[in-house]
Amino acid sequence: MAEPHIHPTAVVHEGTVLGDGVRVLEHAVVGKQPTLSPRSTAKRELLPPAVIGAGTVVSTGAIVFAGSTVGERVVLGDQSCVRERVKIGDDVVIGRGSLVENDTTIGALTKVQAGAYITAYSTLEEHVFVAPCVVTTNDNFMGRTKRRHELMKGPTIRRGARIGGGAILCPGIEVGEEAFVGAGAVVTKDVPPRAVVVGSPARVLRDVPEDELLHFD
Repeated sequence: MAEPHIHPTAVVHEGTVLGDGVRVLEHAVVGKQPTLSPRSTAKRELLPPAVIGAGTVVSTGAIVFAGSTVGERVVLGDQSCVRERVKIGDDVVIGRGSLVENDTTIGALTKVQAGAYITAYSTLEEHVFVAPCVVTTNDNFMGRTKRRHELMKGPTIRRGARIGGGAILCPGIEVGEEAFVGAGAVVTKDVPPRAVVVGSPARVLRDVPEDELLHFD
């Protein structure tokens, strides 16, 4: 078993659980409590310690908030941020500068590439691929009306789905298993499983080719 390695410039808050061989690199911060705006809709509570699984790397300048659980062999890229109450499975990659907002779940073997924004209350299942600069959203009212609180929900991206660079996913939509969202698409409604969608608003172009499917059991 390898002891965790914490760089002298990193900050690991009291109570944080680090698995075997975890590396916390320069200027990273792990286990911080959130500081919320008076108007924030996020839950206000003292959060339990962050848990970082064995073999995970918290790269330079990355931040992991308290109340989140990160699996084994995960790479959190430079300057990435994982907010509170996030659950990340094993063998996930979160790219440089990407932000995973609160109350989000990311399944094993998923890749979120550089500069992506994963909004609060999103679900990404296993083997999902999110290309650079993808934007997800969760509030159709954009901060207006009290009704928005009960309807706030990010996208659900089913296992094996792929989201192309710069795509925008609207609140509450579902991208089906092994679907493919083309670069720059604006997804305003659910995407069927194994469909290729393109354009703004996104429309079905064709089926995903057979040789690209993972064929989950």
